[in-house]
Order: sequence, then C-alpha cells, then structure tokens
Amino acid sequence: MSAGGPTYIVGIDLGTTHSALAYAPVPSDPKAPLPPVEVLEIPQLVAKGTVDAKALLPSFMYFAHESDGPQALPWDAKRTYAVGEHARGRGLDAPARVISSAKSWLCHAGVDRRAGILPQGAPDDIEKISPVEASWRTLEHLAEAWDHVVAKGDADLALAKQSIVLTVPASFDAAARELTTEAAYAAGLEDLTLLEEPQAALYAWLFAKGDAWRKEVRAGDVILVVDVGGGTTDFSVISAADSGGELALERVAVGEHILLGGDNMDMLLAHIVEQKMVADAEAAGRTLELDRWQRASLVHAARGAKEALLSDGAKKSAPIAIAGKGSKLVGSTLRAEVTREEVAAAIVEGFFPMVEASARPAARTRAGLTQLGLPYASDAAVTRHLAALLGKHAGAAGGKGAMLCPTRVLFNGGVMKSSVLRERLAACVGAWLEGASVDEPLAVLSGADLDLAVARGAAAYGLARRGRGVRIRGGTARAYYVGIEGAAPAIPGVEPPLTALCVAPLGMEEGTSADVSGHELGVVVGEPVTFRFFGSTVRRDDVVGASLERWKKDELEELSPIQVSLPAEDRPEGDVVPVVLRSEITEVGTLLLEAVPSKPTKKGERWKIELSVRGDG
Repeated sequence: MSAGGPTYIVGIDLGTTHSALAYAPVPSDPKAPLPPVEVLEIPQLVAKGTVDAKALLPSFMYFAHESDGPQALPWDAKRTYAVGEHARGRGLDAPARVISSAKSWLCHAGVDRRAGILPQGAPDDIEKISPVEASWRTLEHLAEAWDHVVAKGDADLALAKQSIVLTVPASFDAAARELTTEAAYAAGLEDLTLLEEPQAALYAWLFAKGDAWRKEVRAGDVILVVDVGGGTTDFSVISAADSGGELALERVAVGEHILLGGDNMDMLLAHIVEQKMVADAEAAGRTLELDRWQRASLVHAARGAKEALLSDGAKKSAPIAIAGKGSKLVGSTLRAEVTREEVAAAIVEGFFPMVEASARPAARTRAGLTQLGLPYASDAAVTRHLAALLGKHAGAAGGKGAMLCPTRVLFNGGVMKSSVLRERLAACVGAWLEGASVDEPLAVLSGADLDLAVARGAAAYGLARRGRGVRIRGGTARAYYVGIEGAAPAIPGVEPPLTALCVAPLGMEEGTSADVSGHELGVVVGEPVTFRFFGSTVRRDDVVGASLERWKKDELEELSPIQVSLPAEDRPEGDVVPVVLRSEITEVGTLLLEAVPSKPTKKGERWKIELSVRGDG
C-alpha cells in the first residue's frame, strides 16, 4: 500500500464468460459530489497480431502452438498464451488448446481444483493448469492492463495498491470463495473484499439512479435479482423496509449454486446445428459423424450465433461453420445456419418454460459410471429452479404464504440481455403472483447495463462502504454449524451421536465475530482429526450456540470436511484440551473458528480452523 492508502476503488467481475473492471477514485471529501464510476477498456489480443481495447475481457485462455509465434501484448512481447477475445476465437479451430468456464471448475468440489486439469481432455503435449491458475491468469491480465493504461509506471497507482472488490456468485460456498481469494492473491491483489454478484448488480442500479431509486422501491417491496450468466444461474432476494424513516435494504434469500446458463444454451444450439449438418450430409449421399473436438468447436460457434441473434433484434439468422475432417472433407468446411426464431424457441421453451409456482426441478437417475466433468444442473428449466427458491423461502421478508412473493425484479447477466427471455420470465413470475392473490403486478427495474453492472456495482459498493451510498445488509448467505461428536461407548455398526452446533447464524456480517458460549467442548490435538461442517439456507432463527441433535434431511447440508493435525506443543498426542469457541466471518466471507483453552496457558495456546479447502482433493 502507498503511504496515503489506495487512490482508487476497483470493482472486478470475474465472470464465467466475460470479465470486466470498473473503478472510482477514493473520495477524500465526504461533502463533495459522488465520483463517477468508469469502466476500463482492456487491451487484449482480438486476432493474431492485433491488440485492441474492449470493455469486456472474454474469460477464455488459449495455449498457443509454437507455430503460432508469440501472443504479444504491449507489456509482454514473448507471451505464449492469450487471454481474451483471440483466445475465445481460437475455440473454433483449436478447442483442445482453449480453457473456458474456469469459474465453474473453480466451484466443482468433485475435482482437485489446484491440479492441472484444464483444458479438460487435452492431449498430453498441451500444457494443463488448474482452475485456480486459470482464474488468476485472467485476473493477472486485468492487473497488467490496468498498470499499462492507468498506472503507466507509477508504483502507487498499480492495481496491487488499490482497494479491490471482487465479485462471486451469491451461491459460492466457503471453499469456492477461498479459492477465488487465492487466485486474487496470486495476481497480487491483496487489499481484497468479496461481494455477491446479484448484490453488485443492485448496487449498480442504485448508483445509476441516485436518490431517485426511492421513487421506484418503497418499504415492503421485495426485490428479486435474476442473474443468468455464461455458466451459472444466481438468484437473490432483497427486502426493503422502513428503518427510522429511511429505506433499508437487506438480502433475505439466496438460491442454490446452479450450473445452468449460457453454456447449456450453447450446447443445445450446437446439438440442433449438428442435426442440421447430419441431415444435409445424408441428403447429399454422405455420412457425417462429428468427433469430440468438432463438437467442441460447434459449441463455440453456437455461442457466437446465440449472442448475435439474441442481442440484435434486426438480425434474422446467423451462419455457423466449423472445419471438416475425414477423407472426403479434408480442407473443407461444414456449414449451417440458424434463425432467430429457432434460437428463441429452443432457449425460451427449453430453459424458461411457463410452469406452476409449485413446480420443482426434476431429478433424474444417474448412470453408475460417468465422465469427470462439471456438475451441471439436471433440470434445464430456470423457471423451475426459481419456483423452488421462492417456495423454500416462503417465510422470508415476513411472508406467510406458500411462496415468497417478489414485487420488483432486476435482471442481470449476458443471457438476460434478450428482451424475449426477460419478458418470458417476468410473465411466469407474474402468473405465480396472480395465483397467490397478489394485487400489484411485478415491476421490472430497468436501466441496468447487463454486461457491466456487476463490475460497476462492485465499485459502487466500495464507495458505499466509505459512507458514499446506501448499504445492503446481507452477511452470510447461510447459517454455519460445526459437528460435535458425543461421548458414547463403542457399539458395532453405530457411529457416535453428532450434534450440530451453530457457530454463525444466517446473515452474520463479514468482519464480525461471536463467542460460542454455554458449551463444554474439548479439542483433540497432536493427531490427525476431521472437522465436519454443515450449512443451512432455511434455518433463520438459530443463533450462535444453538445446538441441533436432530434435523430434517433438507435443513442442513454437509460441507467439505477439514482434515488437520492441530499442534500439541508439549502435550501428549491425542490429548483433549477443554476449550471455548469463538467464530468470525472474515472480510472475504469464510468462517474462522478459534478454539481457546478454557484455562489460559503460559504459551497462550489457541487453535484456528478455517472453513476453506484444506480438506479438498
């Protein structure tokens, strides 16, 4: 940090499909007008040998073949890989060398996220890196671009010296947040705060509206934020209430982590186009069967066609072309065309069907053996996932019916740029409200920039933390519990009883701590032990210290265990030390437990356990 502290507040949207950076100067005078939030135009390779600056940095990475030569940037003439537009474009003709959806892999607990697994399935001669490294290289590109455009050699203006607000999905668990933090630290970004993406989108809307936002939102309103991006669908619900004559905003519900978004839609369109290509080949008397990498190329091509057709209402169709293979197709190109009507029909009916408020995501029986890949949602209907959220949190914001009834909706994410999709989802929710006898129709909060809102909102949140804007109260998106093993005699086939002890209630604010009092506990030191943690998004009334001996199946979800060996100092291995617990939610949203001996020791012993990823892999 420079002697005078950071010069800028920088908001970073590390997205599945695109990343962006927005910034504002740190206000020095509390009475001065609110500073503007600017968007950084990010220099990047847009084609071989061509560098251009764009507001969006595609979150793709390309490992160049030696025949490609260097992937030169203004700050690195010898770089052997590319991040951004050119990397995304190479997905068409060199998909085995392109990493996409690194953010989705970052939250996949079923793989070792620090291992070199990307590009998935690439030949052995292609470099493979971890999801963490893929994320930090994207952040590193943003840092280098900032230093080139803004800092220009001034060390105090380097991105590493600024106050960073980095966004994550609201549904990211503690492990995914910790890995995101690790990627940011690797990129040199240490003055870091994490912010949930749907909240960032609302902060952007509030900032753009100024004081006028109070004319569109009043006490009693329930705001639904629908964020459908490239890899995830993220829901948050924020209530507006009267607080001493002022409107106060509080996040009251968060959806599950749903790997469902633009990537799924691209795969559907690729399947439709493949069927067209096969039919055309059969009509010409040929047999066509695409291989794995052609299908990967087709998905990249479908993504471009989808974005072009859904964002441009005047565009009626888009061509799709991929390289052909086989003895009769060497050097040829496979071509097809999709129309705007085909794309809209496939996506609207496939992903946004009109369903009842009682609808829930369908579960399917899985095969016993499966390829290692991303754990995509088994049900593609965004509307069914939304119905499940509103039903699950019916009691939030003072609700008493069968579902939580929103009065306002804010859309975010590249997928929701389509007016067709926004209108369909609003119509579906509106029908639910009519069925719940809600008189007032759902109102859409308009005016948000769906591509850049998250980055802008992250910077606006940084200003709000400094007293320059309204704050949304949120805290943790779930309550956290630690498993306490009961003392019981050994019985064959019977595990010792387990009590879930609440160490952080739902909504506990970042940067706060609490004593977990009223329990006689002992911590095992000097030998490997496992700490079991649980989370809940539905138990709203539990306080720190509440203990659960029994719970319903859908009330608590067991999280990744943490396996550690706590130092024994001069104690014998396996010694059980009487302790009291203290819990803290860190600024980056992870849970930190501290076990302090009930009787102070000469060495001031205490043990810390952080709910992160130490037990993964």
